[in-house]
Amino acid sequence: MASRTDAPTRREQILREAARLFAERGFHGVGVDEIGAAVGISGPGLYRHFAGKDAMLAELLVGISEQLLTGGRRRVTESEGDPEKVLDSLIEGHIDFALDDRPLITLHDRELDRLRDSDRKLVRQLQRQYVEIWVEVVREVHPGLSEPAARSAVHSVFGLLNSTPHLGRAGTLPGRGATAALLHRMAKGAFAAADG
Repeated sequence: MASRTDAPTRREQILREAARLFAERGFHGVGVDEIGAAVGISGPGLYRHFAGKDAMLAELLVGISEQLLTGGRRRVTESEGDPEKVLDSLIEGHIDFALDDRPLITLHDRELDRLRDSDRKLVRQLQRQYVEIWVEVVREVHPGLSEPAARSAVHSVFGLLNSTPHLGRAGTLPGRGATAALLHRMAKGAFAAADG
């Protein structure tokens, strides 16, 4: 989930541990007792916060999609209309997500189909809106790109940035700052290459 400066709530602690455990062992490989133990409460105590594991999964996947969209909109507004600055800010925001919320990427890849139809459709709708923010900005920076080409480039860059769960364990990476800078250069390079 998004970084906070204040201490996480019990609900946020539960979600973070659920994401980690689901990513490590799969949704069906984790019981509520294990999630509860990870945050220091009994499994049944989780039901004070969530209706069950399905509700946790939905909140994780819908929640991160909402956060990315909200963050993308905020970054566009804060960058004062300079397309290069907006693109850099969008890339930085997605890199923060990709490095700080790696379990959610794995969870999305493996477990999205486990959501109820309505939740899965909501995730997809939020993701499409997020993509369209990027497409518009990429086309401002690279006006030679057609809309379909820009959309393909955005999805390709997301694939690149969202590959972080496959980079190895956090301790084996060259350091957060160096990894973030490398990913940023690669994303910018991918968009430039797409423009030809």
